[in-house]
Amino acid sequence: QVQLVESGGGLVQAGGSLRLSCAASTRAFSSYTMAWFRQAPGKEREFVAAITWSGGSTFYADSVKGRFTISRDNAKNTVYLQMNSLKFEDTAVYYCAADGGSSGSLKVASTYDYWGQGTQVTVSS
Repeated sequence: QVQLVESGGGLVQAGGSLRLSCAASTRAFSSYTMAWFRQAPGKEREFVAAITWSGGSTFYADSVKGRFTISRDNAKNTVYLQMNSLKFEDTAVYYCAADGGSSGSLKVASTYDYWGQGTQVTVSS
């Protein structure tokens, strides 16, 4: 069982920045593909970004490309999401997810085996 704990959410003005962190409880962290998803009120959970086990490949939703950066520190069992130039429409609960090695698409929520509890990001316009 892998536990994921997100932190770093909060209230920020449009154009501002936030850095989310997700700490994992597993020693096998470096073998997991990690991702961030988000869910706004009344909407489905959507893919934001993903990073492969080595950090060698990253993937982004078109809506955040060029503004958000996903990274990981395997020595600290932590994945990060640096969010710059935040927009009102980025307001959502952000979830960290871990994929134990399935063959599904990295942009699909059902691919991931473990989820954090979420952290609220609110962008004021």
